[in-house]
Amino acid sequence: MPATKLKEFLDSRGIKYVSLQHSPAYTAPEIAASAHVSGRDFAKTVIVKIGGAMAMVVLPANRKLVLADLREMLETDRVKLATEEEFKGAFPDCEIGAMPPFGNLYGMPVYVASILAAEPEIAFTAGTHTDVIKMAYRDFAQLVNPQSLDFITT
Repeated sequence: MPATKLKEFLDSRGIKYVSLQHSPAYTAPEIAASAHVSGRDFAKTVIVKIGGAMAMVVLPANRKLVLADLREMLETDRVKLATEEEFKGAFPDCEIGAMPPFGNLYGMPVYVASILAAEPEIAFTAGTHTDVIKMAYRDFAQLVNPQSLDFITT
């Protein structure tokens, strides 16, 4: 079960969380609905390449990333979406498309939408298409140390 690595990490740090299982779902809005979490409160992880390095962008499930705005915020033209082929090897313990937003576990920086940072809780996929974790945002921020950005999303 891929969620084991994340749960062991959280448990080893004494973090309180809720683990939910749901029927298989593959898009962030579907997962949010299956887990009974609103789309604006469910975090999806998008993998981008900045220069040649991968990074995680975390935004509400009901929003889409505007790459041009991310490029402007990061002050570089070298930002693009990573393909599954490019990133699947970075997450050997996760199903493709179900990566949790813990870049610290995978050696990559995390950029989180400030709208999520303002919420008391964060919910996200936990490495599979059937597992979700909900936890306090402050604990997530302490563990991951994401950079909060005012993403312009559609």
